[in-house]
Amino acid sequence: MTEDSRGRVKVEPSAKRVRAYLGGQLVADTLHPMLVWEIPYYPAYYVPLADVKAKLVPTGKTEHSPSRGEAGIFDVQADGVTAPSAAKRYPDSPLEQLRDLVRLDWAAMDEWLEEDEPVYTHPRSPYTRVDILASSRRVRVEVDGVTVAESASPRILFETGLPPRYYLPLSDVRMDLLRPSATQTHCPYKGTAAYWSVDTGRDVHTDIVWIYRTPLPESQKVAGLACFYNEKVDIFLDGELQEHPRTHFS
Repeated sequence: MTEDSRGRVKVEPSAKRVRAYLGGQLVADTLHPMLVWEIPYYPAYYVPLADVKAKLVPTGKTEHSPSRGEAGIFDVQADGVTAPSAAKRYPDSPLEQLRDLVRLDWAAMDEWLEEDEPVYTHPRSPYTRVDILASSRRVRVEVDGVTVAESASPRILFETGLPPRYYLPLSDVRMDLLRPSATQTHCPYKGTAAYWSVDTGRDVHTDIVWIYRTPLPESQKVAGLACFYNEKVDIFLDGELQEHPRTHFS
């Protein structure tokens, strides 16, 4: 692994086969992807130029990064389908490892595969682990001083870099206080989450509860359970009020 002190960019190779598709056409297929931590929370894939199967059309635009240097911006064309400004190259990057690589915009591609399995949202980090443990600890959740949930049978999800998350049976949640939301989020480790807001009668707290109804196989233990943002509610664990953690969800 290397780390650039100017922007704290980490770069390391991945052993996974990685493919990207656009409009049903193969855009990239590589056995030598690079993981690049442009931000601290999760990596992006950079793929060797030689493994890009689609056409990269220069837009004439550039983008500057303090750590990665000057990037040329390209449209990605695959059998008549175009993803505008969906690729970047840093041919003169101060990070030598990036010079012969292409960064494909994750959201601009229709599908990404790690080996033969789809992956969503962003690449899985080799430094993120998710453990889900059954517990008999008593968890109580308050919002505006109102008890919204209380359970002695939580599943506690421990994810690297995040506070413990307490997933509770719906039978232990005041469902009458929950209001369905159209919000969805996606996690490469857990799947797609649906959200509720909480109406305490004093205020409506938007999207502070989520549920994975059909999680990915490795996270099946939280299927159908509700979880509250520790950052945004009061959680009592075995009767003791927990501090609100400071995360990028705060």
